[in-house]
Amino acid sequence: MRDREALHPIRSVLESDVDALKDMLAQVRHDFDRVRAQAGIAAIEHESAQRLQRLMIEDLHHRIKNIFAMVIGITSQTLRTVDTLEQGRVAISSRLIAMAKAQDLLLRANESSTGLVDLISAAIEPYDSQGAGRIMVQDTHIEIGPEAIMPLTMSFNELSTNAVKYGALSNETGRVDITFMVDEANQLCSLTWTETGGPTVQEPVQRGFGRRLLGALAAQLHGDVRMRYESAGLVYQLDIPLALIRS
Repeated sequence: MRDREALHPIRSVLESDVDALKDMLAQVRHDFDRVRAQAGIAAIEHESAQRLQRLMIEDLHHRIKNIFAMVIGITSQTLRTVDTLEQGRVAISSRLIAMAKAQDLLLRANESSTGLVDLISAAIEPYDSQGAGRIMVQDTHIEIGPEAIMPLTMSFNELSTNAVKYGALSNETGRVDITFMVDEANQLCSLTWTETGGPTVQEPVQRGFGRRLLGALAAQLHGDVRMRYESAGLVYQLDIPLALIRS
């Protein structure tokens, strides 16, 4: 009996130590589970980041290939339709500058939205300075999505080039009006380029590269394009689905 009583304090200490050890093991297990969970989350996030990086690289590769294809196509087609190398150089430079401006707008679109008026202003800037403010753009608050930036910029650049060479901006009195109309009922955005005061225009017998390019750019936008060669000047109208222009 005395021996048991003598061992009682020791047993109490041991039991206390065992309880403390159990608590310690429970805390260790809890910490381990938490660390393991965090590691799992980190692994998932790392895998997701790698997957996103691969997609971004693939997208960049795809865009670069498309740009090279456009440059090759524009260069070869332009050189077929000019009489001198100097004309070819000017035409190719103009179209490549438009592509570069579109890329700047695309970069800005990743950070903030791009307005239609800003896009058109960038596309027509070199030609508007030549025309001394004779290109009038209707004010609007339509926002443009990334998919529409390149084809729209290239389209307005092409229209400006043709206006300077043959149309309303080839003399001292012509002007260009760019207007917009949003049809919410039919989910369409109509862009109209109207030239007046220039030399008399006639519809070309053959479809030149510029006109084919405008048609191809409209097709990229799933748009319907109409060009009328009226006595007062060219009228270009492009109807684009709102869903695409805002995407």
